[in-house]
Amino acid sequence: MNWLLVVAGGMVGAPLRYLTDRAVQSRHDSVFPWGTFTVNVIGSLVLGLLTGAAAGSELRLLLGTGLCGALTTYSTFSYETLRLTETGARLQAAVNVVGSVAAGLAAAFAGVTLADALWT
Repeated sequence: MNWLLVVAGGMVGAPLRYLTDRAVQSRHDSVFPWGTFTVNVIGSLVLGLLTGAAAGSELRLLLGTGLCGALTTYSTFSYETLRLTETGARLQAAVNVVGSVAAGLAAAFAGVTLADALWT
């Protein structure tokens, strides 16, 4: 049964990731991977909310593992950072690494804080 929750979340997360990435990236005329940055920060926020809300195991499987697992992407983040470096956009690559980690952590902390405010 648990794997079905992960699959269901992934079935929503994967297309959501693609559509969000395309929508965000189409609004920026830049080599910076704004779409990947956005989905990773959103996923961090959702995981923070789940953690702060002390969500049950089924909700964590559905939303945390399934949805966020398919929504966020470390492999694309790594690939896009590598491509930025290879094309000479080293500053953008560094900003992507530092900014993604900082924004992801900030979003996760914000999610925990928001959950605490909403459910305590």
